[in-house]
Amino acid sequence: MTHFVPRRHHDIADDLRHQITTGSIKPGERLPSEASLAARYRVSTVTLRRALALLQGEGLVEKIHGKGNYIRRPRRKIMYVGGWGTLDPWTAAEPTLRVTVRSTTVPASVHLTTLLKVPTGSPLAEYTCLSLEQGSPHGLARIYIPRDLSPAGVLDDDSMCREAATRFAVLGPSPATIRETVSARSPTPDEASALRIGSTTAVLAITRIATDTNGRVVEATLLAFPGDRVDAVFTAHHVLDERPTQG
Repeated sequence: MTHFVPRRHHDIADDLRHQITTGSIKPGERLPSEASLAARYRVSTVTLRRALALLQGEGLVEKIHGKGNYIRRPRRKIMYVGGWGTLDPWTAAEPTLRVTVRSTTVPASVHLTTLLKVPTGSPLAEYTCLSLEQGSPHGLARIYIPRDLSPAGVLDDDSMCREAATRFAVLGPSPATIRETVSARSPTPDEASALRIGSTTAVLAITRIATDTNGRVVEATLLAFPGDRVDAVFTAHHVLDERPTQG
């Protein structure tokens, strides 16, 4: 005869979840250490970590390396406007939403060679943009531009380049066409770390390719948003068919 053995970590997760949702534990508050919680619930730290992993996967608890486990603040959704690749003006203008931008030069990998149609190893300007609200990540963009087309100057608070990055807009020369491929997938380890999400949380991944009038790819952007925190909006414009009718 098989006996059902209750999974203690689910009971602990239920209790902590109740405290979080009822406000007994406030958003932004740090939980006691894992050792203290394990002693309180009279379980091993392994069992306690399983309980916390459930809450982390639900987005209720955030584990910050070297600091501990914190109750996540409610996340406001942002809107990504497809086509020209921007955050909507109201979202981007929010004083609580800011974007950190880091720039460097990297050689074109095999994947980037395919996207940008450049020889492997070609120098590319890479801009890594992370949007944050009250210190919590909302979206990640990695923008690649052939070095000879990259914007001149340093990315500072007053530059037009930073303004474009803040909206996740095209940084390079004004393109003639933009193609975006959207998919839902598991995050890469780097994305999970940057966005502070679990490996089981789906991300909305957008690959944006911008091309000039000569057909040259002027920019490739890899965007990743936590799937529960962003709405992607794409607008199609009706084009009149002006071809002569057969008579």
